[in-house]
Amino acid sequence: MKKILIIGIGAGDPDYLTIQAVKALNRVDVFFLMDKGPAKTKLRALREEICRRHIEPGRAHRFVEAPSPPRDTQPADYRTSVDELNAAKQAVFERMIADEMKDGETAGILVWGDPMLYDSTIRNVEALVATGRHEIDYEVIPGITAVQALAARHRIPLNRIAEPVALTTGRKLVEGFPADIDSVAVLLDGEDTYRRFVDQDMEIYWGAYLGTPDEILISGKVADVAAEIHRRRHEARQRNGWIMDTYLMRKPSDSA
Repeated sequence: MKKILIIGIGAGDPDYLTIQAVKALNRVDVFFLMDKGPAKTKLRALREEICRRHIEPGRAHRFVEAPSPPRDTQPADYRTSVDELNAAKQAVFERMIADEMKDGETAGILVWGDPMLYDSTIRNVEALVATGRHEIDYEVIPGITAVQALAARHRIPLNRIAEPVALTTGRKLVEGFPADIDSVAVLLDGEDTYRRFVDQDMEIYWGAYLGTPDEILISGKVADVAAEIHRRRHEARQRNGWIMDTYLMRKPSDSA
């Protein structure tokens, strides 16, 4: 039997790890990493720093890295492209499990934020288990999400009293602000969808590279700060070669 730990490592700060996640790191024999190219070297470096900081001295472990399958950034069919990407990732994980693990060993997959929120690692491991080709057991260790980190860094509660919050993506927000919802937390927005709301009375709390030295925080009325967010986001992406950002957008309290 081989064991896989899917470990949420938080939104960027190595101190965002839970005690449960730290204990999980110290059970791992081999960490599986996906190489996403030179632009994402900071993400690998952060994972290695997390291991250096939290794994006990003398605890033997190793890293195994494989190229991450390329993703179609402008697919004709989004769902199909995601299915194809996940199938390719499953094949990569299966090769690593078969070739880089011995029976009785434990592998760790370090997931940015929390594995349950807009991440396919759980689904991919489930799919591998379902094939029956390998004897695999797995656990999921939760982490601090970008949404939690965003609210903490802006020093705001995520919801207003007795009001709901929707978690969604930029792709869905294009369809409009959800009805009967006071606040919307938006992830995976590569198109600056918040700019569609500059003519509405909305507040926004935006953050990029949360918990890292590159962190950027901007808040205010969407009409007042949308242009600044767009400019800072573009500049940061050009400078770093990638960006991870999220935001909370909500109606003003007097119209909730």
